[in-house]
Amino acid sequence: MTEPYEFLARCASGFESCLAKELRKLGISRIRPLQGGVVFFSNLEGALRACLWSRCASRILMVLERIDARDADTLYAGVRAMDWTQHLAPGASFAVSAQGMNDQLRNTKFTALRVKDAVCDQLREARGVRPDVETHRPDVFLHVSLRQEKASIMLDLSGEALHRRGYREEGKQGAAPLKETLGASMLLASGWDELAETKAALVDPMCGSGTLAIEAAMMAADMAPGIQRDYWGFLGWAGHDREIWECLLDEADERFAAGLERMPEQPRIVGCDIDSRELSLAQANAKRAGLAAHIEFFEQDASLLGSIANQLSPGLIATNPPYGERLSSPELLSEVYDAFSKGIEDLGQPWKLCVITPDETIDRALRSQPFTKIDTYNGSLEAAVRLYLLDASSRITIDVLDVATGQSQAVVVQEKNSEQFASRLLKVAKERRKWARRANVTSYRVYDSDLPDYAVAIDIYRGAGASEGKTYLNVAEYAAPKTVDEDRAARRFDDVLAVVPLVFGVSESQVFSKMRRREKGGGQYRDNNQRAYHATIEENGYFFELDLSSRLDTGIFLDHRTTRKMVGEMAKGTRFLNLFAYTGTASVYAAGSGALSTLTVDLSQTYLSWAKRNMVMNGFSGEQHQFVRADVLEWIEEASKSGEGYDLIFVDPPTFSNSKSMGANTWSVQRDHVVLLSQVARLLAPGGKAVFSCNLKNFKPDVALLREQGIGISDITAQTIPEDFKRNPKIHHCYIVMRNQE
Repeated sequence: MTEPYEFLARCASGFESCLAKELRKLGISRIRPLQGGVVFFSNLEGALRACLWSRCASRILMVLERIDARDADTLYAGVRAMDWTQHLAPGASFAVSAQGMNDQLRNTKFTALRVKDAVCDQLREARGVRPDVETHRPDVFLHVSLRQEKASIMLDLSGEALHRRGYREEGKQGAAPLKETLGASMLLASGWDELAETKAALVDPMCGSGTLAIEAAMMAADMAPGIQRDYWGFLGWAGHDREIWECLLDEADERFAAGLERMPEQPRIVGCDIDSRELSLAQANAKRAGLAAHIEFFEQDASLLGSIANQLSPGLIATNPPYGERLSSPELLSEVYDAFSKGIEDLGQPWKLCVITPDETIDRALRSQPFTKIDTYNGSLEAAVRLYLLDASSRITIDVLDVATGQSQAVVVQEKNSEQFASRLLKVAKERRKWARRANVTSYRVYDSDLPDYAVAIDIYRGAGASEGKTYLNVAEYAAPKTVDEDRAARRFDDVLAVVPLVFGVSESQVFSKMRRREKGGGQYRDNNQRAYHATIEENGYFFELDLSSRLDTGIFLDHRTTRKMVGEMAKGTRFLNLFAYTGTASVYAAGSGALSTLTVDLSQTYLSWAKRNMVMNGFSGEQHQFVRADVLEWIEEASKSGEGYDLIFVDPPTFSNSKSMGANTWSVQRDHVVLLSQVARLLAPGGKAVFSCNLKNFKPDVALLREQGIGISDITAQTIPEDFKRNPKIHHCYIVMRNQE
């Protein structure tokens, strides 16, 4: 090995450029960024300086050799051919780890074992004794990295991960603490290393065990992040130069002492948290770091951020808000963001903000878009570090009136036109509220793309039964045309979600939002994939279960309100069949109107179980009410052979389907409706009727072909469009289908 030596420094993904910049500041010039780290070339002093001073590197490894590793024997031979007396002093212990695989070496533990055996055998041959293998803090820690048929044999200079600064007490940390190296990387990406040289302040409003505040203070005090570590992977290495290391430590001590002298008397680094236990840990960590006098900790909610930040010189707000393990339930996340957003709104001066979270809704909560986003991992969780500029003078604030009380409340929005949306929504909400009272309707559509730039559908649901007294809003966004900028559409949607709860006087937790993304065929949308939120509503004296969160559909189609009532009136004394039954709402109406029997058929077990619950909730059970899980088209074909007839059939098929349950088959209502209705007609008893509905906007029944099949069809769409859907008369089509008389 000759100078300059080759090293690999690893870091959190997304922060490779930060690490490269940091190494350049340490005097290392030959740097090549990789995914998850950088390769650099340096003498030993440069590498040891990097170990001591790098804030975002997680490990630093020295490349000893690259050897052939096409199989286990070749790897063993290559490692044994190396002179290990240069690396392991007599009596020194070692350990080996491995990563990567190839066709012949597919088990990392086996790979590490073969390397260990090769080292032991070579040293036993050279010295007559095998070295000790020690897995916990060995004198020398070797690492093998396999890539295709080559293996890099490396010495881990760090020994153990560099996030172990030494100020945490093992086994006494809070829930899901942020790794010190990731926290430092966030601060470096935010420019805190430069802000720290000014009078700027740093505040962490949800500090947990204090990682960000302590790392920020270390930078401000020019404290080497590795100065308190008592274990390094190079201390037992035979090539270690103790004199160089001692000089580096002395230099770090002098710089830290000088840095503390420069620190102001009044702390300008502040950490806050509502959990007193976390704060106790943070204070203990700061004390062990020797920085307790330079950080202030307060037990305070994030909503009160402004009360502290407005007393400081604006700088950086950096935080790792609770999520995952740090929250007792996912529902609390919106409460955390609500509090944080309120604290941000109270800031009187411009600040920079750095947040790490896996949750995209942080932008909506803050009413702001990040100027930089760095995708990374926080532990095993995919997350992103977002950087914002918070400037109160540039905020757009509008006044929003509550439709019920008329009281006004200010809200920060991102688009000026959102004031027009708020006015339009208030106007429509007033009109619909009056109509709903007169018509005795409790759940209805209140807005449906009234303004083209705000292309959303808003439905209001008044709770009943177990949900009595609660009001829920469902906001579904239509996909914007390609001509509309996606970021602008996202900002408008965020503004909608900020305005809606104020207009209707509900908390944000009672507003459920969903993104609609139309697929080919016109009828498929992307599910929301959130945890289910169940509620109960009442319609015309019947109770229905909703799921407002986990899927795009809520369990009841409001545009079918009139259709359901009509079906119920027609069902008295009939044998009723509900095809493509969804959650069985039509079956409830039929049973409630006195149908002799009901049969509910659907392919989805989820919907069928839901339909049963709806029926039972309304007191309809017993043998006369049956449920069948089946492919509806196959079921119709089999049922027609039995000769059993139904007096009334409700059939509401999907617009388009390529369900996996259908195998290679696909379904299109325009293409396949003649076949469907011909089969349905065979199930009608003499004089029986079918009510056929579909949601394809441009649907046109093939009347002539149906007539050839002996089927008559009458368009009753206009009679079935409720008042709250009159603005969109093509929301569905509805027909009466009968067999023509001979």
